[in-house]
This record gives sequence, C-alpha cells and structure tokens, in this order.
Amino acid sequence: MTTARPFSGVRILDFTQVLAGPYASYQLALLGADVIKIERRGGEDMRRTPLSREWAARNMAPPFLAVNGNKRSLTLDLQKPAAREIVLKLAAQADVVMENFRAGVMDRLGLGYAALSAVNPKLIYCAISGFGQTGPASNEAGYDGKIQAMSGIMAITGHAEMGPTRAGFAVCDVLSGATGAFAIASALFQRTHTGIGQFVDVSMLEASLAYLTTQVADYTVAGHHQKQAGNQAISRKVTANLFRAKDSYLLLAVNDEKQYRGLMTGIGRADTLADPRFTDWFVRKENEAALREIIETALAAEDAKVWERRLNDAGAPCASIWKVEEIIDHPQVAARGVLQTVDSPYGTLRLMGSGFQLAHGGGKLDTLAPEAGADTDAVLAEIGYDATAIAGLRDDAVI
Repeated sequence: MTTARPFSGVRILDFTQVLAGPYASYQLALLGADVIKIERRGGEDMRRTPLSREWAARNMAPPFLAVNGNKRSLTLDLQKPAAREIVLKLAAQADVVMENFRAGVMDRLGLGYAALSAVNPKLIYCAISGFGQTGPASNEAGYDGKIQAMSGIMAITGHAEMGPTRAGFAVCDVLSGATGAFAIASALFQRTHTGIGQFVDVSMLEASLAYLTTQVADYTVAGHHQKQAGNQAISRKVTANLFRAKDSYLLLAVNDEKQYRGLMTGIGRADTLADPRFTDWFVRKENEAALREIIETALAAEDAKVWERRLNDAGAPCASIWKVEEIIDHPQVAARGVLQTVDSPYGTLRLMGSGFQLAHGGGKLDTLAPEAGADTDAVLAEIGYDATAIAGLRDDAVI
C-alpha cells in the first residue's frame, strides 16, 4: 500500500530565491507538497552560481539543483499587471505563499499578505528575511555571512589567536530555511483546528539565535561570556578536542570517565590512569599540555582512520576528518539511503533528500529541479488560461 506523504495535497507558491527560502520549500516538496516556484523571466541568480561554468551555462548550477527538486517553475514579470492577476488566481487556490524579499517589497507589488489573504483567508503567508518585518533593522538586507557575524556565531567560532571564523557553509541560511519549514508546518497544523490562515514572520537573525539557545542562557543566566575555543567541545573537557595523528587529525569526543578510560587504554597508556596529574577533570585541565603530549605521542604511531576504528571500539568516541567526497560514500550513509538519485538529461545525479526518515510517507526526491519556466503553460492552464491567452502573455513578456 502506498502511503501519502505528510504534505500531499498542499500547494505552495514559492517566490523565494537563493538558499534560505528555497531550502525551506524543498523540505516541504520532498514531503509531498506541490511547490510552484515563481521566478523572474530567465530564472533566478542561483541557477548561475560560478563554481561550475558547465552547469551555470545550463542555467542549472549545482547549488540550485540541491534545493529545488520536486518543484515546478513558473516565470513571471511581477512588475506587469497581468502577472499580479495570475498570482491572485493562484493564491486563491493555494495553501501557502513563501517569499524572502526585503520587508515591504511584496506589498509594493500589490502581492503582500493583505492582498493575497483577501482572496484566500485560509492562506498561510511566510516571509523569510534577514531581520523580520518589524523593528529598526527590518529594511536591511540579510545575508548568511552578515548574520553569522551579528548572531554571535563567529564570535565563538575559531581560535582566539587567529580571530573570528565563519562556518564553512551557509549555516544561517539553512538554519533559517529549516526554521521556515517548521513554522509553515506548525501553521498548517494549527489551521486544522482554527480553519484560518496567518502571517508567518521568519527572521534569519532570530532563527540563528534560537539555535544558540545554550550559549544565550550561559550569559543571561550565569553571566558567562563566550570565547573562541578552537576545536574544543562546549563541555570544555580536555579530551574533547582535535588531536594530531600520524597522517592528519582526530577529533576526540571523550567527555566522561568511562570514555576517558577507554581512550587511555586504547592508545596503550593505561598506566596514566593512576597518574595524580590526570585523576579528574579539574587536574586534567590544569595539566592539559602534558596530557595532550601523551595522547599525541601515542596517536603519531598510526593514521587517523586507524585510530578512529580502534578507539570507537574501545568506547572512546572520535572521528577522523572526513571530506564531503568521502562521507557521502561512507557505509553508514549508503545503508541509510541518505543521498537519493534522480534521472536528468545529464545522467543520473545524486542529491540530498530529507535529513530524517519516517516509517511511512517519508521524503523522496522524484524529479530534478525544473528548467526556468518549464511548467508555466501547465500551471496557467490549471487556473483557466487557454493556449491563446498564454501565447498573448508570452508575447507581452509577462511570462
């Protein structure tokens, strides 16, 4: 028996672009939502990111492919009155509208929450922006790097002697996208009780701060000022840090006594368990340099991946530093079907699906991200436009 996915039957008009918004709508598309991606004529800029000249020339850059599968593409010039009429007709039949413009942009186009909810009171309208729709910074542009810098993430990331460091991926974009998807899911569920829609206001800054909840509480409750701690865990345990092995590095996540005994036994230094310098976490911290030297001297005998297997078996959690191209072929990743395959004109591609698994009706990548405007005619036909009307819209450069 085929089980419907959680958002089957939910229609989303997706005006979002680049990463935060498209990441949010992609999560819902994987779970069955009919996402109509509304782009400007020629498609959004994410289609042409410069990391791959070949794919950018196809208007299908890899970052675009990564977050736009299972969607349909409708191209519109939103400055044209005829485009506004199309959006109003689509909104009347939609469950959700998503956008990530600066505050007020959609209102100026006559397509904000007030205008769209007037034709569909059950509509859930989600706006993702840098700082939210109200407040003194609401009109400022929000970019991932800017939010990383403002949110406190960079202030606690990196080594004190080298200065702040941004994360190696667009962490605030994807956290905001995940927050947006969760907010929309919450609003849809609430609508089952109330029967009414609502405006959902997602701020990248607030979403990022929400994920820093323990760091915020450390300050607001205990007055603790966070500092850059390099690769040390937030537990600040001496053996929860990065250590040099023979060929590269090993990240130890040894945080309790049982794990510590497994570590020291696993590296062949059980003799140190009775050393008064290392009998508890307080004296281990006081003698961190000596303990690090003992550990790294032992680790120097073997490559990091050898120690990874050996120490995990000994009960000392750790991992070598895996590259993206390595981890996607890890046996655990393969066994769980984390990457999904999808056919394309360019061959079979592997892309990420949902970050969780359901017992039934889980996320599935069915179709590759669409060509710009690939579904324009079909979507317009669904709301009553015939072939002649569609041709006229194309002649007028509306679509």
